[in-house]
Parts: sequence; structure tokens; C-alpha cells
Amino acid sequence: MVRTGEVPVSKKNKLTGEEALEQAYAAVDHAPLLKSLGVELADENLRLALTHRSFANEHGTLPNNERLEFLGDAVLGLTVATKLFQLYPSRPESDLSPMRASIVSRYGLADVAREINLGEHVLLGRGEELGGGRDKDSILADTTEALLGAIYLAHGFERARDVILELFDEKLRGATASSAHRDWKTSLQERLAELGAQVADYSSTSTGPDHQKLFTCEVASGETLLGSGRGTAKKLAEQEAARAAMRFLHDHPERVAGNAEGL
Repeated sequence: MVRTGEVPVSKKNKLTGEEALEQAYAAVDHAPLLKSLGVELADENLRLALTHRSFANEHGTLPNNERLEFLGDAVLGLTVATKLFQLYPSRPESDLSPMRASIVSRYGLADVAREINLGEHVLLGRGEELGGGRDKDSILADTTEALLGAIYLAHGFERARDVILELFDEKLRGATASSAHRDWKTSLQERLAELGAQVADYSSTSTGPDHQKLFTCEVASGETLLGSGRGTAKKLAEQEAARAAMRFLHDHPERVAGNAEGL
């Protein structure tokens, strides 16, 4: 599949910015994304929502998705605040504010983006493409907000609200007042201790030149692989792997429970 930033052109027939945008957009089937969102969007609106500034800047002065991101952020914030207010009638503002912050944080948004495989659809410049931009929390979060902004413009607040509530349902109902910037490695170690499991063992590899390395990390407990993650720094990759491991243990605690016995 042709990826953004890798549109084949010849010097004799160089594409204009608009042509490069159209070709990159058409190279990916966006129907699964729209199905995950449960809405229809005109190609013009969806294309703009998916256009990261790196692609826009690389191909001249194309519009990018930052204005839609601004709008989506506002719709998301109001929707999440209202739902938390309804779900937790006895919680004070001092609890509700950090709960909202955690849900709409870069990490919370990136989680949702990965669930709908948004990274496959983002239109990126070559530099971001080679630097692992499709899995960067910041890019995934910003593009999610841009999509919500596009949905709001196309269908109005109520439909955008319904999409948000569907996408963020699990996070809303599992919200806590803990820090938005959770230390997943510490949380994982505490959970493994609770299960009587062996301590987390992290292994990492990297690809790319020194100035643009992409790290991949796996974390295991004993012989059981718990999760993997990627990031532009080793610590970020480890945090992503630990976060994936926590999701795994939520569903499969029996896979590691008691595996530290007899060591």
C-alpha cells in the first residue's frame, strides 16, 4: 500500500500539492475508519481532518487539520465534562477536573485512536512517516480531535456528542481522579506484585539513524509476554509497553498469577 510522503513522481511530471494530497488520500481505504466512528463524512472534510501539518508543509501551503483540532477539542471537553457530571453526582469539582483531564489527555486520546486504527489513515510528511509518526501519541491525539471537529461541522453537536460517548465510554465509566500522566511502569510493577507474579522484564530494540530512532519495547513476566510499545525514546516505548501490559492483565490476570512462587 502506498504510504503518505512516498507518492511516486517523476521530475518531468511532478505532482502539485493538491494532486499529491488527493493521491495520498486515495491510497488508503477509509471506509473502516468511518465505520468505527459510525458516521459518514464527505471526502473533502475527512481529507482535511486527516492532513497533518507535516504533509501540508511538505507539499506547499496546503490546509492542515489544526483548525478542526481546535474545534474538536472544545466539543470533546464539553461532552466529557457533562457526562462526568452526570455519572458521578457526588464527586466534587476537585475530583471531576482531573478525571476529565485524564480522559482528554494526549494519552487518553491516543488510546482511542489506536482502537480505531487511526494511524493508518493520517496523511504525514516523509519525515514524520520515517520517524514513526503513525504511532506518536501527539499526532494520534491531535488527529482524533480534528475528526471530532469535522463530525461536529458536518452533523452538529448532538451527533458529535454521541460519537464521543461511544468512543470514550470505557474511559468515562472507569475514570479516576489520579494523575493524567500515569506512570505505567510503576502501576504494572504494583499489579504484578499483587498477583504474586515475577517482576516486569523489559527488552528494547531500535531502528533508524541516531537523530530519528524509533524504539520498540516488549515487557514480560516470566515466560509470558504482556505487551509491547513503540516510541521515539526508550523510556516512552517502555511506558507504552507497560500500558499495554496493564490492559492485558485486566483481561488475563491468571496468565501470570503466582508465577513467582518457587523462585
